Amino acid sequence: MHEFGLGPNGAMLYCIEYLEANFDWLVEELGRLHPDTWVVFDLPGQVELSTNHESLKNIIVKLGKHDYRLAAVNLCDAHYITDAAKYILVLLLSLRTMLQLELPHVNVLSKIDLLSQFGDLDFNLDYYTEVQDLSYLENSLPQGTKFSALNMRICELAQDFGLVGFETLAVEDRESMSRLMRVVDRATGCVVVPSAPEESHGT
Repeated sequence: MHEFGLGPNGAMLYCIEYLEANFDWLVEELGRLHPDTWVVFDLPGQVELSTNHESLKNIIVKLGKHDYRLAAVNLCDAHYITDAAKYILVLLLSLRTMLQLELPHVNVLSKIDLLSQFGDLDFNLDYYTEVQDLSYLENSLPQGTKFSALNMRICELAQDFGLVGFETLAVEDRESMSRLMRVVDRATGCVVVPSAPEESHGT
């Protein structure tokens, strides 16, 4: 950052562009791994990387051409659903990421076990994970502001696409983590089939 005079955001964009420019190195390093290795590319929470910057998308396209099975897992803090306006923001960013990356996509409300610390929900949890009739959010939004109509138009947009839904994750819960991993496996087309028991060759 000091060498190139970049701030935190600029440094992140520089790094992803650098990785794209050195894609051959990335493929070489991935090639050293066992074929059954599950690789996680953990991106920073800078939305530009996945919503409108082209380098990440270009890397994804190139990896696809090398026959890697890819899926995007988008983690969103669950506490955002306790505020209607923030929930709408999460919907918009999730939709934009899905359209930009064009991958099998799993949106996740993480830290779901901490949700009770942020107060009661206006609706049951299924309403938010399944992205049900968003018109009901109107009464939960601040009224009389210039953003009221905009928020509802965004809701209409999200529902018109009908793409966004959410899984939940409590990272300390083994079953919750296992369930999410199964969802991601389905998204990548990986189906785990138990090995057949070896036949007995007794005499």
